[in-house]
Amino acid sequence: MKVLVINCGSSSLKYQVIDSETEKVLAKGLCERIGIDGRLVYQPAGSEKIITESAMPTHKEAVRMVLDALVDKENGVLSSLSEIGAVGHRIVHGGEKFTESALITDEMLRKVEECNELAPLHNPANIIGINACRELMPGVPMVGVFDTAFHQTMPAKAYMYAVPYECYQKYGVRRYGFHGTSHSFVSKRAAEVAGIELTNSKIIVCHLGNGASVSAVLNGKSVDTSMGLSPLEGLVMGTRSGDIDPTAVQYIAKKEGLDFDGVMTLLNKKSGVLGISGVSSDFRDLLAAQDKGDKRAKLAVDMFVYRVAKYIGAYAAAMNGVDLIAFTAGVGENNGFVRQEICRYLGFIGVEIDSKANEVAGEERKISTDNSMVKVYVIPTNEELAIARETVRLATE
Repeated sequence: MKVLVINCGSSSLKYQVIDSETEKVLAKGLCERIGIDGRLVYQPAGSEKIITESAMPTHKEAVRMVLDALVDKENGVLSSLSEIGAVGHRIVHGGEKFTESALITDEMLRKVEECNELAPLHNPANIIGINACRELMPGVPMVGVFDTAFHQTMPAKAYMYAVPYECYQKYGVRRYGFHGTSHSFVSKRAAEVAGIELTNSKIIVCHLGNGASVSAVLNGKSVDTSMGLSPLEGLVMGTRSGDIDPTAVQYIAKKEGLDFDGVMTLLNKKSGVLGISGVSSDFRDLLAAQDKGDKRAKLAVDMFVYRVAKYIGAYAAAMNGVDLIAFTAGVGENNGFVRQEICRYLGFIGVEIDSKANEVAGEERKISTDNSMVKVYVIPTNEELAIARETVRLATE
């Protein structure tokens, strides 16, 4: 089966076509500046990117351009659209309504819309993309895969906030966690390559990118994760503050004369390693600045590393041990220095890193020594493949 995977934003749309039998990507790309002017990037496997500038007033035109590119006589990868057996859509927030992926129906979409308040920037955009595909591809099975679903196995002691219980009952205020598709994929793959039984394992996944989160996966199920009601909680990130005393937020707001929107912009887009360093949210820039003696860049890296190590320690305690630590996403997969610095804190649980193996970037590899009491791996994430697998599973049931 050929599966079209869609990740729709407010003015963008990322896509891949995956052959579910070989699990190879046949084509991928994105639509940018939807509602502004429009730009399609299309890349068939093994070929160069093809860029087309064309008006995309709505997501419907963007989806249409993608479909036309896929069956283009010269550069297409499909003989006809009938080859697409199903479409998988990334949906950010499923609240407590969705504990796993689900076939998309009118009733299912109504439930997704009820979660829009929890993800006002993302869920409405996801729904727009879904409706565009349903209109242009009637009769093709479609599946929604939720960022939050994997973490719905967390116990109440892990997901509840210590605020009046009525806030949870009335408004669903609790920790949901994100990056769930990545944490699920990486934990399963890590157990597989390490030769340990997933249903009898203690795995910590470190999804470290511009957005970053850590999860505790006990016997294949998420029992805790660092992000909360929103992706703002947890680690120091590229531009997000992570954990912070709310009183500090109130104090800054008063001093700077910020309203609520201004405060949220500061915490989400001007904080993190960017806010500390004043240099960049990109770790390549930070490490280059650190090497030149920039003390604030070094502080930003140190803070990031320290926060990740603290969460790993906390989750080792939560699971009463850890068998394997997996690093994934942009920083986790490609930055050996950051991995090494994080693992320097983990000697107390028996972590020992092989410095030569740790030079890996973007490849699947064990980076701990044979003597290490905890296995440490780099496992590249593949959220699109995870979405495709879920889509095939539900579309063929």
